[in-house]
Amino acid sequence: MSTTTENGMGGPWSTSREKTYKKTTSSALKGAIQLGIGYTVGNLTSKPDRDVLMQDFYVVESVFLPSEGSNLTPAHHYPDFRFKTYAPLAFRYFRDLFGIKPDDYLYSLVNEPLIELTNPGASGSLFYLTSDDEFIIKTVQHKEAKFLQRLLPGYYMNLNQNPRTLLPKFYGLYCIQSGGINIRLVVMNNVLPRSVKMHYKYDLKGSTYKRRASRKEREKACPTYKDLDFQDMHEEGLYFDTETYNNLMKTLQRDCRVLESFKIMDYSLLLGVHVLDQSQREGGEPGQAGGDGKRPVGQRVLYSTAMESIQGDGKAAEALTTDDTMGGIPAKTHKEEKLLIFLGIIDILQSYRFIKKLEHSWKALVYDGDSVSVHRPGFYASRFLKFMSTRVFRKTQGREKQPTCKNKTKRRGSNGNRAINHRQVPSEGDDRKGFHFMPCLGGKMRMV
Repeated sequence: MSTTTENGMGGPWSTSREKTYKKTTSSALKGAIQLGIGYTVGNLTSKPDRDVLMQDFYVVESVFLPSEGSNLTPAHHYPDFRFKTYAPLAFRYFRDLFGIKPDDYLYSLVNEPLIELTNPGASGSLFYLTSDDEFIIKTVQHKEAKFLQRLLPGYYMNLNQNPRTLLPKFYGLYCIQSGGINIRLVVMNNVLPRSVKMHYKYDLKGSTYKRRASRKEREKACPTYKDLDFQDMHEEGLYFDTETYNNLMKTLQRDCRVLESFKIMDYSLLLGVHVLDQSQREGGEPGQAGGDGKRPVGQRVLYSTAMESIQGDGKAAEALTTDDTMGGIPAKTHKEEKLLIFLGIIDILQSYRFIKKLEHSWKALVYDGDSVSVHRPGFYASRFLKFMSTRVFRKTQGREKQPTCKNKTKRRGSNGNRAINHRQVPSEGDDRKGFHFMPCLGGKMRMV
């Protein structure tokens, strides 16, 4: 594993030494995280509860933790460091809104060892998971931390209006300063629990340009596939009952409106698919894939599961998380295979500023401007929703009655025209050549 450079980007990890981030070893970083959060959350409990004021979003509290200890902080065997907490009262409100008690937050983040995850993306960030599967800690760049700070008042308003959301749930923003280096961290909800085996995992944006997993990614034990891979592997889409589909799309539409209002783009839908039939064939239960099983049985965080995040007001709350669903959303393939779907919107700390406008402009000159990932927030949201509602998620009711592309190609052949292979899947080369593939219900496509 190799050293990640100051800007968070680095080469392949070297296997000869411990992973480092900004010249800080992972073990030292985990220790500093737990010491800092332990101090700041413990100190916050002495402050009385009150309404959040506008100035609370801009407060930054700082404490110095020398290795020899002080009157306020314990001794430790890491280098001296300063720990900053951003908007502590605002984030306490967010945690309280999701039913996270201070003792539970401390226990998850401080009392149990943090689990380091392999980097699932190209950002160069480090990811840590709490042992109870509830929280993810992610290192973020300075511009992302600043953007989240600016986002907080609007984020506060949105959560007050609707806590059921697929947007990331942020529980804390922190910074560790040591030796002239700043390491910024965000604590958020864990979308894909370890306690459930993900047979497929996708990062979906609704674009096609370079949206296929690399050969290196495919060789991983649990690869993260992309949009074109999804179309290859699930060309018929994933089917939900009508009420679940409507709730899911309503939630996605509402969340995309919020992101568009904040001028946010380039976000993704992280989608995990657990195949129940395959799990039974493998002789395993949903809760035996890893973790300690605490999340499904004794879940502490409200609205943290996929089913809770989209749940409409009409259903009983007790049906949200059971041993059978583990918080996932029941779905099926076109072959009636039973699935559990876990999902959430990720990577929302990207605003459509000058650099992104410039990036889209030059890509649009070379490739089809509508197929690239970076785009105007309004168009990005519209394309994202269209892809999710027509290519990824579908209603179960009445799908058998819809005409298929196979029938259409037969009709074309009977008229003397050359029939087009309905199984053809769009590639990056086709996008650049200007071919367009028209989907029809049933998952088949035709090229026009």
